[in-house]
Amino acid sequence: MTEYLLFFALVLGVNLQPAFGPPTWSIIALYAFNTELELPALVGLGAVAAASGRFLLAHATRALGTRFLSTRVHANLAAARQALERRQRNTLLALGLFALSPVPSAQLFEAAGLAQLRLVPFTAAFFAGRLVSYTLYGITAQGIRSTSMGEVLREELSSPLGIALQVAMLAALVLLARIDWHRRLGLDGGDGKEGMETG
Repeated sequence: MTEYLLFFALVLGVNLQPAFGPPTWSIIALYAFNTELELPALVGLGAVAAASGRFLLAHATRALGTRFLSTRVHANLAAARQALERRQRNTLLALGLFALSPVPSAQLFEAAGLAQLRLVPFTAAFFAGRLVSYTLYGITAQGIRSTSMGEVLREELSSPLGIALQVAMLAALVLLARIDWHRRLGLDGGDGKEGMETG
């Protein structure tokens, strides 16, 4: 039981990081071929911990954004939220598909927090996608059982492609907040105009 709790705490902590943490699937893979813990439990706990961590990260980002962002940025993000909520079903479907990939999700949740999106359905779609992807990675890892824990972690943390992807996602997060979504999407709103004047 203690090992499962430690695993949950590890995954939760990693998913609270805003960037550059090892992906959860790599932790599940390491546990799957280096321990005797049950794969269904690892997948279930991993998905719950990952979703909980991202949910808390989004709330923390929202709190910081409310405190430190300018009026103009708030207006831009409000317009982005309005556009996404018009297509909520498509947005959640896209998130579910995104969650099947190994692409970093921290910046996605930070953007959701900044944009004041409803986080429960957003997190539920993420959780559903991660259940599938973690299962696939765990089964693959159990079939390999040849790579050492240190080697996998070193590859994940020092991969040039992985680092570049994290930097690109952070840059996209900054751009999201700076774009005038009212003007680009043709949304109604003196809010965007007012935000431009006061920001």
